[in-house]
Amino acid sequence: MVFPILGNLPFSFAKNILPPLGKKYSSLATCNFNTFSSKTQCKGSYIPSSSTRRSANFQPSIWTYDYIQSLSSEYKEVMYRKQCSILKEKVRMMLNKTENELTQLELIDVLQRLGVSYHFNNEIRDILDNIYNKQTFKLKKNLHATAREFRLLRQHGYDLSTDVIVCFEDEICNFKNGHFVDVEGMLSLYEASFHLFEDEPILDEARDVTSKFLKEFLDKNGDKNISLQISHALELPLHWGIPRWEARWFIDIYERQQNKNHVLLEFAQLDFNILQSLYQEDLKYTSRWWKRTTLGDNLSFARDRLVENFVWTVGTNFKPEFDYFRKVLTKVNSLITIIDDVYDVYGTLEELELFTKAIDRWDLNAMDSLPNYMKMCFHALYDLVNELAFETLKKCGYHITPYLKKAWADLCKSYLIEAKWYHSGYTPSLGEYLENAWISISAPAILTHAYFVIPHSFKIEDLVCLEENSDIIRLSAIILRLANDLGTYKRENETGDIPKSIQCYMNETGASEVEACEYVKSMMFIEWKKMNKEAHGSSFSQCFIDTAVNLARMALFMYHHGDGHTIQAPEIKNRITSLVFQPIPNIFTKH
Repeated sequence: MVFPILGNLPFSFAKNILPPLGKKYSSLATCNFNTFSSKTQCKGSYIPSSSTRRSANFQPSIWTYDYIQSLSSEYKEVMYRKQCSILKEKVRMMLNKTENELTQLELIDVLQRLGVSYHFNNEIRDILDNIYNKQTFKLKKNLHATAREFRLLRQHGYDLSTDVIVCFEDEICNFKNGHFVDVEGMLSLYEASFHLFEDEPILDEARDVTSKFLKEFLDKNGDKNISLQISHALELPLHWGIPRWEARWFIDIYERQQNKNHVLLEFAQLDFNILQSLYQEDLKYTSRWWKRTTLGDNLSFARDRLVENFVWTVGTNFKPEFDYFRKVLTKVNSLITIIDDVYDVYGTLEELELFTKAIDRWDLNAMDSLPNYMKMCFHALYDLVNELAFETLKKCGYHITPYLKKAWADLCKSYLIEAKWYHSGYTPSLGEYLENAWISISAPAILTHAYFVIPHSFKIEDLVCLEENSDIIRLSAIILRLANDLGTYKRENETGDIPKSIQCYMNETGASEVEACEYVKSMMFIEWKKMNKEAHGSSFSQCFIDTAVNLARMALFMYHHGDGHTIQAPEIKNRITSLVFQPIPNIFTKH
């Protein structure tokens, strides 16, 4: 089932389903900020008897340490960077010379979809400022141009009313009366409709009508270029896709177009491959760190998913200056995956309570009563947090340890609640489940760490919002949770886990599995509306807002075809390969 059906379902959404705003959690014990321990050592591979343990039979990683360390790309060479710089200046000249509003918007759209617009942020902002300030919207009778203009301005944060899409009504009449309809315009309007806020019924209607039309168009037409684009959009709209994957897909589509610009295409291909060569170096670094922790080798009950954890970071922030972000967050994601499996799969309830208390106290002496496998987890986590805190103190003068500790304590406490539910056989209501599950999905922990490693300036007022999990964090977390549940609930039912949102809704209402899945999808669409609005008004930096939104998008990338984080199925394997390992072939003549 494709996501556009979310808006076609009749439903009522209870406001008390979601946790209250500004919900606070118990603070952690204070620590001495001036003390940063040296790397701790934890040896041994003792694993408690498996006779009392669950097992999810996770498969080993298909990407071995030796394979990752052997990665080498020719696109690291200086000659490619020089050629890329030459092409970039040619594209910059195109932007500066283009004066027609329609042509400007078309060029910006292509640059964004090819994944290279980040090179021209200033030029694009100047053009959009000029278009927005004119407020002429002369293209009202051109549905394709108007919808694209609306999408681009909304995407870049401009305050724009839906009144500009007046030509949509004419197209509705044409569609309903069986007259000729602008296919490209309907696709553009469909994509624009996903930028809607709450209480914008014209865009709700636009999404419903355009998705119906586009599905019918696909049924009647062959495999043409426009059909490929429609099929891709119906699977996942552009606004919900991660930038790097959308770029990889669109580069192939653009290459097939007869009216393609060869300079743009060569630049996009070359830029993609150069960035990919940087990702490979980031991945090799984190792979060496992962091997030093020995967690993948010794904790055989847990998922060894370093590459998948790394791909989350590429999807969230792909630009070259985010290399430190990718390295740190890959470590964070990897430890979250391991600790999640400790709570979900392996640890006894008594051990989990002890581990949660140890994390809450943040004291190495608290580990004395823990089994060795938990000591290994605590040591790795303790080292990571102390290292990050020390680097931040050294660079910025901020004591961030309390924020990181609280994030991990909150996460482990939420894991413990779920473990208690499992061991007692308790099925929570959907509201009770979500109040805990938006934390246990780990987005608050991820975004707390992300705040301190993305390139932006710290603001004191941000730290309060960060600690209280402000709207942008909570909305990202809820979308991540709902997408995760839709992709993983069948596997987790088989291996043994707590009921997820689908089962909670079924238990609470008597709905069928299909109905429950549709309801959860409808909830996710509502949260996207809220996310769109919050992204326009959040007090956080644009860099952090983009990180939170991209984390939600990564959930759809990873779980759209099932549990892509856990099950190394061909679909997700091919996607990861094209993003990280396999360069785009057929680069134009090298200069």
